[in-house]
This record gives sequence, structure tokens and C-alpha cells, in this order.
Amino acid sequence: MSQDPQETTAQPVGTGNISGRLRWMLAISALLLSATSINHLFNLGFFIDVRLLEIHYLYVMLLLTLPLVYLVFPCSKTNPQGATRWWDYFLAILAVSTCAFFVYYGRSVVNKGWDFSAPTHAIIASFTFWFLLLVAARRTGGWMLFGVILMFSIYPMIANYAPGPIQGFQRPPIETAIFHAMSGESVLGIPMRSFVNLVVGFMIFGVAMQHTGAGPFFIDIAFAGLGHVRGGPAKVGVLTSGLTGSMSGSVITNVLTTGSITIPAMKRVGFRPSYAAGIEAAASTGAVLMPPIMGATAFVMATFLLTDYTNIVVAAVLPSLLYFFGLFAQIDAYSARNGLKGVPRADLPKFGRVLAEGWYFIAVFALLIWMLLFLKREAIAPFYATALLLVINQFSPKSRWGWQELVNFMVATGRLFVELVAILAAVGLIVGGLAVTGMSGTISNDLLFIAGGNTFLLLLLGALTSFILGMGMTVTAAYVILAVSLAPALIAGGLDPIGVHLFILYWSMLSYITPPVALAAFAAAAIAQARPFAAAFQAMKLGTIIYVIPFFFVLDPAYTLQAGLLDSLLTILRAGLGVLLICAGLQGYLLGVGRIESNTVGAFVRALLGLGGLAIAWPASAMMSVPILGTISVGVGLAALAAVIIYFSRDRKTA
Repeated sequence: MSQDPQETTAQPVGTGNISGRLRWMLAISALLLSATSINHLFNLGFFIDVRLLEIHYLYVMLLLTLPLVYLVFPCSKTNPQGATRWWDYFLAILAVSTCAFFVYYGRSVVNKGWDFSAPTHAIIASFTFWFLLLVAARRTGGWMLFGVILMFSIYPMIANYAPGPIQGFQRPPIETAIFHAMSGESVLGIPMRSFVNLVVGFMIFGVAMQHTGAGPFFIDIAFAGLGHVRGGPAKVGVLTSGLTGSMSGSVITNVLTTGSITIPAMKRVGFRPSYAAGIEAAASTGAVLMPPIMGATAFVMATFLLTDYTNIVVAAVLPSLLYFFGLFAQIDAYSARNGLKGVPRADLPKFGRVLAEGWYFIAVFALLIWMLLFLKREAIAPFYATALLLVINQFSPKSRWGWQELVNFMVATGRLFVELVAILAAVGLIVGGLAVTGMSGTISNDLLFIAGGNTFLLLLLGALTSFILGMGMTVTAAYVILAVSLAPALIAGGLDPIGVHLFILYWSMLSYITPPVALAAFAAAAIAQARPFAAAFQAMKLGTIIYVIPFFFVLDPAYTLQAGLLDSLLTILRAGLGVLLICAGLQGYLLGVGRIESNTVGAFVRALLGLGGLAIAWPASAMMSVPILGTISVGVGLAALAAVIIYFSRDRKTA
């Protein structure tokens, strides 16, 4: 499931290109890792007369995955088929021996304090471990991620030479190496602990949903329900991308899977190729932010905030719904403005038949949500949901698994684990580099000092930094860097902690639809046979709400449902109206009033609608020093003026 590996700069080898021997290695790795995780989370006691500490589980996870990184991921982009070379085998064997060393000596690490003072053989193993993680980061995340992690990981050795605001306590190379390899604040820190305690089950659940046919089911059910309405295929694309992307957690994978079906359908009913590509890119980007499965970064966030994952899910609901509501509103306005129809009902699947064949996908989602929200069992909920899914699936003649399907499922799960663990463990070096120098405790004050104590300026700088980091590395890596450095400063400035962390996550995602990178838009453009930058600018326009909503929810806790019930309900109503008006301004069509002409008056009207929508949805924050009733009144007035101008400037065309 995860973009996180949410997307990497260096694309991994697909499972279709993996040799038979390596496929079996991935499948066995996935099986052993899943069993170890189940034993750990359910306290089953597989290991009789052996008490395993958490550090053992962390090292075992690395033992089962890190060696395979060097066999699955090519050493160079010039080797696209991933032919394994002798040095790949050497690195894999080295990783096995190093990780096995730490598993064996795990109790000594804890009881004898090796993370502060270690014997010679442990020091050698620590340097080797450090080197292996850097190589893994380069192969899975590309050169930029490697460069950032390298810089942060060696920072303790040069901390006293850094400029004043980022100067820290210098550590010798040996202390730095053993801290990275054996302390609970570096490689074995928050990213890896979140994987062990939360992520594994959701990864398995996401892969199981994909391999049992949930993707085609959601596409068929969306076409059956929405395909006939105006702009139907585009609305289907948004809905299916939201549902399947939430499972896969990968923006590009989502574009390539759902987009191959929805983009041609959009083009058939009259959508321009660039517009169809923009819709798919914007929807797939927002899908990774949609609860209840939000990618690996959300689990890391829960660990950072020391809160239940359920609280992250609840906080992310309204921003995600507003984003997708904005997409639907823009598509509807565009379709009405251009007279685009839906697909004839005769050409669509029957809703009842589709539901009868795949009802159990909805059932397992319901079980997952029930266990998350009501039972508060987020660590084990996905295991129960996966078990129910696999049992029911075996009674379905259409999607029942045989031996080959089971192996494919295990291989895909193993490959996902390998990529994700490599990135999370390597990103831990960033946390460790700041922790061992004392910077993690002081950097927030330094950032506030640099910003002159202005929280809003720091917020703008944080958005820009998140966006820039998100362009060149995985979202999880960008998030971890800023969660350690920027988030404490914003929280110290009086902002809501969950809102701050979601703000960083959202802005780290924006590079997927924003030029010059815009990977999601470029991938969708290839399917739509459109110009890449045209698709990217359409995706930006369609995804406008995602640029605005993070500033709203970071300033107003009601947007993350952290306020009282009445405040939250009022926020939902005015936010929905505000988004509707903004979308009307962007697309030139106001529901109930009609088309806005493409002239000077029309441009003025569009501006009025956009400003009116912003005013109505404006965050009700004491920090803003603006009465919310005043902004709502201004917004309603601007929208009413726009409607009057549209009405009297030409013949009215009702929706």
C-alpha cells in the first residue's frame, strides 16, 4: 500500500521482471515478516522460552528485508531490467550478516548500553550498517534522498562547524555510528517503530484488496452509479481513484491502473486529453490523503504525535472530503459549461450485479473502520479485515485464489515491505543526526528566531520547504525532516499539533501535480496522449483546493474536527459553500445561475466568486483577528453580486 513508499525517484523493478528465485525469496520474506509481526502484535508467544525485546523485532524486520533491497532494485538506471551483479550479491550477504549480528546481540545492546560505548566488533558492524542503509536509500529513493540522508547522518561529526542557528554538539565518528545503529532515536526510532507497530497490517490489507479485485470492483460500481450523469466518466475517475489510491497509497501506481480505464472513457464523452489527464492526476494525488488508509506517512505521524492512528484519520476526514468535493464541483461545472454528457445507461454495468459480485469489499472496509473508530484497535484491525477478505474471496468463483495467485500476493507484499523498510530505516538516520547533537530540541526555537517570531511567515516558509523537499524525495522522508525541525516551531507558535503535521504532509504531496516535477500529471499525460505541461497545469487548476485547505485547517481546529460539535458542523457548511464558489469561479459556471462568459465582465465575476468563496471558508482562528461573521457576510455579498451580474448581463442558463 504505501506511497511510501509513496513514490521514489528511482523506480523499482516491477514484480514481473523479477526472476523466479528472487520471487520465492520475496514471498518467504513476506511470510516470515508477517508472522513475526502477528506474533509481536497479538503476543502469541511463537518463540518458546525466548523473550524477544522490541529491539529484536526491529532488527528481525531489517534482516528479512534489507538484504533483498540490493537484489530487487537496480544499481543504476542504465540497468532497467535489474540484472543482478556480483556486488549486489555481496551487499545482500553483508546485510544478512550485519543484521543477524544485531539480532543476536540485541540484548547486549540494551543491557550493556552499546549505543553509548560498544566493543570493537559492534563498532565495525555499526559502520557497515550505516553504509548499507545509505546504499539502500540511494537505490530506493534516488540521489536526492541519498544526499539529504547522508548530510544529516554525518552532521553530528561536523555540527560545531555549522553556522550559529544550526550549530550543535559535535560527536566523533564512532559515537555517531553506534548511535545510528543501536540507539532508539535513529534507525530504530520513530519511522521503524511505526512500521513494526502499525504499518505492516495495513500494507498487507492494501495488497490483498488489490489482488482480490477490489480495484475493478470500485471502478465498476462507480460507473454503475455515476457513469450516466453529465461528465460521468470524469466523476467516476475521481471516485475510483480516491478509493483505489487509498488502498495502494501510491500516486503513480494509481494513475497507471485506474487512469488506463477512466482517461479513455473521459475522452470518449468529450473531455480534452489534457483535462482528462489533469483530473486523474489530481484525484490520485488526493487519494493518498484519504482516510482510513493514508499511506505510511500517516502512521509515522501518529507515532510522532504519540496519539492513536484513529485521531489522525478523524482529523484528515474533512480536508480530504473538501478536496474531492472541489474536484467533483469543478468537473460538474466544466461539463455543464461545455455540454458534456454521460455514458448511455445501456453501456454501463448494472449496479445490482456489480454489488452482488463484490459486496464483501465494502464489508471488509466497514469492519476495518468499525475496529478503528469504535474499538480503537488500529494495530490489529487490518489483520482481521484481511483475514475476512481472504476467507470470503475463496467463496467467489470469479476471484478465488489458486496457488499462483497466493504466490503473486506474497511476492507483491514482500517487494512492498522491502522498499518501505529501506526508506523508513534510512530516514531514521535523519532523526538520529538531529537527536545526537541536541538539535531536535533547539531547532524549533532557532527557526522561530529566524522568522522573527512570526508564525505566519514560518508557515509560509514551511509550505515552500515541504514542497521543495517533496519534489526530490519520498513524502515520508520530506515529512520526517520537517516533523523533527519545523513542526515543533509551528506548534510552539500556538498552532494545533495534528493540523501542523497534516499541513506538512499535504504540502509534501503537492509536487505530484505542480510543475516542474508533476510526476502524476506527466504519467497521466502519457495515457491521455496529451502534452505533459498542459496536463500539469490542468491538474493544478483542478487541485486548487489542496493548495488552500492546509492553511485553513492549520489555523482553525474545526477543519480537523478538533473543535466542538457545533463549530465543526458550521465549518463543514461554510467550507462546502466556499469550495463550491471557488470552483465556480475557476470553471466559469455557477450552479443554478449558469455559464460565465469569457470576457472582461466574466473575469471580474470569476474573481468575485473566488474571493467570496475564500471569505466564506476563512478559518475562524483567534490568531487571524478577523470576526468570522464579518468574513461570511463579505463572502455572501461578493457571491450575490457575482450572481446578479451574471443574471443581468445575458440570458440566464439554468443548471
